Amino acid sequence: MGRLFDGPWPIVIIIIVALLLFAAPKLPAMARSLGQSMRIIKSEVKEMKNDGKPEAKDGTDPVEGKIVNHPQSRPHNGDSSSGTGSADGTDVPPSNRV
Repeated sequence: MGRLFDGPWPIVIIIIVALLLFAAPKLPAMARSLGQSMRIIKSEVKEMKNDGKPEAKDGTDPVEGKIVNHPQSRPHNGDSSSGTGSADGTDVPPSNRV
């Protein structure tokens, strides 16, 4: 007759049975916790891979140093004396232009 602990399978079966008997009410909470941990680890690994790479520009970011579609940069029917813009499309007052 064979010995009980000759191979790993009888030990694994005993551990599974003991787990089901004594920890059955806690199994859903443990599975939920494990799932949350795996999601957190996955998001952190993704964040580490993207760390240091510049984000893709899709054209929605503001452009620094450039006025885009500014309503006062267009002259109003050729009237440059309104004080809101000039004929050349700049918002700089005439005394400060270079």
